[in-house]
Amino acid sequence: MNINYVIAKTYIFSNKKLTGVAVLGVVLGMSIYIFMNSMMVGFDKSSNASIFKSTSHIRVYKDDEISKPLIENSDAKPIIINPKVVPVNNTIINPNLIMETILKQKEVTVVTPQVNSNVFYNNGKSQISGLSVGIKPDEANLMYDIQSFMVEGNFELLKSNPNGIVIGSGISQKMNLAINDNINLTSSKAVNRTFKVVGIFKTNNSNTDKTKSYINISAAQQLLKEGTSYITDININIQNPEDAEQVAKKIESITGYKAEGWKQANETLMAANKMRKMIITFVSLTILLVAGFGIYNILNMTVSQKINDIAILKAMGFKGKDVIRIFVTQAVSIGIMGVIGGMLLAVILITILKTVYLGGDIGYFPIDYEIKKFAQGIIIGLIITFFAGYIPAKKAANVDPVEILRK
Repeated sequence: MNINYVIAKTYIFSNKKLTGVAVLGVVLGMSIYIFMNSMMVGFDKSSNASIFKSTSHIRVYKDDEISKPLIENSDAKPIIINPKVVPVNNTIINPNLIMETILKQKEVTVVTPQVNSNVFYNNGKSQISGLSVGIKPDEANLMYDIQSFMVEGNFELLKSNPNGIVIGSGISQKMNLAINDNINLTSSKAVNRTFKVVGIFKTNNSNTDKTKSYINISAAQQLLKEGTSYITDININIQNPEDAEQVAKKIESITGYKAEGWKQANETLMAANKMRKMIITFVSLTILLVAGFGIYNILNMTVSQKINDIAILKAMGFKGKDVIRIFVTQAVSIGIMGVIGGMLLAVILITILKTVYLGGDIGYFPIDYEIKKFAQGIIIGLIITFFAGYIPAKKAANVDPVEILRK
């Protein structure tokens, strides 16, 4: 077996240019595969992190009801033939009992009530529309980690100030508001109330920052002329966000209210992410396959050039499996060198791009070292190079030494 490896080593170093070209192809293919897949994971993490700054894993709420025919007997015509949305109160009945029931589920980590109120923000003659969210500060901070994206003020002050409000940076800029300034809110029920700005947050989601604010849940209930039991949403975080859809179905069957997972609530974004994954996976695999074809062509050329050597080896007693081992060893050696070089190049690219600030809703370039993608790249790269060497090796193994030597 040692002599097979010696021959393979001789073939590798006897034509250094061809070997170098093959290794370079694997280096580029491997680095681009790891880079693009790490970037894909980075974009997903960045996208999900942006979503979870203002969206819980699961939202429980009372869904709109559709009117049904008054007579459902098949023998009689229905009185109502054009079903419409029935306007009903969207409050959750007995929310405390519902939350206690949800908390008993082993997958659930945080549960908090919420009251959403569509409002107009008023400051002098300036007026913009938006959404004011009534929360319990401690629970909401535990769920969304609001304190982590505060840029001014202190979110903790919202607990001690019933007239406090935390606004998005977009609202602050548009209305020229700073900490301790007053802002007037007008609700959809025509209730006016003045709040004191105790904090300003920035999620890097421009739409959220320009429209959203947080107030105490009791203040939101007053804006809507409702009592302390009025709750529009119950937000839930679970241990694994990827299980949100399954847990939502379970909670829906237990509570009788509509439970919506975060992926269902962001279907357009999820569809865009899925399409991006398909494109990146296809492109990166194609590049690796091209590198594999490069190795195949080089080894195929080597087989053609060394056909007399192969005939002599077989005449000396080398078997077909020995010939296969020689060329597969050559291919895998090229693959290993390419994989190592590709990983180093990928690390360099990722390290450089991590420091690039893009601004806007993205911030720094969303990429990081993904060990799983490195491992996938190594396995796929070695498999491709193995078969790229095995196919011409199989051809070489079938050479008839008598016919070659006669020529």
